[in-house]
Amino acid sequence: MIKFSEMKFVKPNLKQIEKKFNKIIDEFTNATCFLEQDKALRKMNKYSDSLNTNFSIAYVKYTCDTTSEENIKNQELVDEIEPLIGVYYNRFNKALVNAKFRPELEKKWGKHLFDIVQNSLEVFDEKIVPELQEINKLSSEYTKLIASAKLEFRGEVYNLSQLGKFARSVDPATRKEASLLSVKFFEENNDLIGEIYDKLVKTRHAMALKLGYENFVDLGYKSLGRTDYNSVLVKGYREQIYNDLVPLTNKLFKEQAKRLEIKKPQYYDYNIMFLSGNATPKGDKEYLVDQATKLYKELSKETYEFFEFMKEYELLDLEARSGKAGGGYMTYFPDYKAPFIFSNFNGTSGDVDVLTHEFGHAFQGYMSRNIGCPDYRSPTLEACEIHSMSMEFITYPWMEYFFNEEADKYRYAHVCDGLTFIPYGVTVDEFQHWVYENPEATHADRCAKWREIEKKYLPHLNYKEAPFLEKGGYWMRQSHIFGSPFYYIDYTLAQVVAFQFFNETRKNHEKTWKKYVKLCKMGGKYSFTELLAKAKLNNPFVEGTVKKVVKPLKKYLSTFDTSKFN
Repeated sequence: MIKFSEMKFVKPNLKQIEKKFNKIIDEFTNATCFLEQDKALRKMNKYSDSLNTNFSIAYVKYTCDTTSEENIKNQELVDEIEPLIGVYYNRFNKALVNAKFRPELEKKWGKHLFDIVQNSLEVFDEKIVPELQEINKLSSEYTKLIASAKLEFRGEVYNLSQLGKFARSVDPATRKEASLLSVKFFEENNDLIGEIYDKLVKTRHAMALKLGYENFVDLGYKSLGRTDYNSVLVKGYREQIYNDLVPLTNKLFKEQAKRLEIKKPQYYDYNIMFLSGNATPKGDKEYLVDQATKLYKELSKETYEFFEFMKEYELLDLEARSGKAGGGYMTYFPDYKAPFIFSNFNGTSGDVDVLTHEFGHAFQGYMSRNIGCPDYRSPTLEACEIHSMSMEFITYPWMEYFFNEEADKYRYAHVCDGLTFIPYGVTVDEFQHWVYENPEATHADRCAKWREIEKKYLPHLNYKEAPFLEKGGYWMRQSHIFGSPFYYIDYTLAQVVAFQFFNETRKNHEKTWKKYVKLCKMGGKYSFTELLAKAKLNNPFVEGTVKKVVKPLKKYLSTFDTSKFN
């Protein structure tokens, strides 16, 4: 194992890659017995790990510094070459589903692998390579544009992530100024962002038509590996949120406005929960990492061993800085059996969320590191988010380490945030369904539709002081809408499941922890709904699940005397 700073991106040679794929495919198709065919499959898994490691290194280095010419060129190369390599994967997958010794392979590797592969064959064909290249290029263009923000605020220059802490200030004037400055960036880039998104939508639609789909919706679902649910089930789930959760979140927003003593709160006022401000971490990055070390040492032997590993090998890039891409993520380097955590600390409680949320993602990757089949190491995205969001709740007993006397303030706000986030996530999802069902809509049409859906799930929002947002411009800051269509609903599905872990851990922490580790170790060996069944968790698509999960949360919130937090 080497440190991240020692990991090098090796520029891929397409001819050599094609030669390697063809050799393995020939060995697989010409195998005379199960053992030979199985050996070829294991070779392909190993080679796939090598390619993915190299591409992940390029992506991480690019997002850590989007201003580096070398990083830009390397990422542009990956954007161009990945769809071309998809052609070779497609050829191998066709050979796999038609394997001479498929019954024996299924017995060893499981039927779910063949479901995954069959699904992948339905979302790829050589003829869509140009569209995939264009999508990669446009997505990187959006990432670079957002990272380029240089916003002058009271004599200093900040990027969008860094400006976030001022938008959460207890001082109303500071909160307003920082929030409107952020809006101004998107307003000034409205035409360019609208153009990038329009190209993405039309390119994805054209790709769907080429593959025989009516529009991008079904293709988008299949591209995310969803083999066990569809848009109809998701629509029913959104209706549960509207009927069984939105009345509660509206009540929570009204209580928040009352605590803030603001009769007509603007959208940015909801950035703070209390007059005294949100709970904030009591130290810098080094302090938070030290406290996280104590937490994970006390939580379990596995978590302590893992966090020490992450620190030792430079697998954490946590602080916001100029030129760094926004947001946060976890990625994985298969050859090193090592996850990587990327975030933008900005002095808010979100910094602690990163050390639990992204840690949850990374811990699952670490727990599944010895699974030989790459397709099984990680489940589909909605299941991945269960690991991360549940870790946020499992670590509640240690929040004093980060927040001292404000720990309860954090816990109350965090549960409220989890609940109130879900209607926003559903807004993003419903918006995307409309967009891809109406690909010829204009940028103005899309903005108007966003505002219409936003009013349905988030009626408390008042944009009187931000006309750009009143016209429906807020969605342009949500990167998932550009780079990962239909992904965002996964966060809400996972939140509903994570709340189940929270309800259970308050009854029996030790039992719930074992259940969590078991789920992590299963990786992606099963589909989303199968994982839920095996972990004995309620399925969000089943009518009544949201209502059942929310009930004990109402009771939990009622135990707090929020007047003490002001």
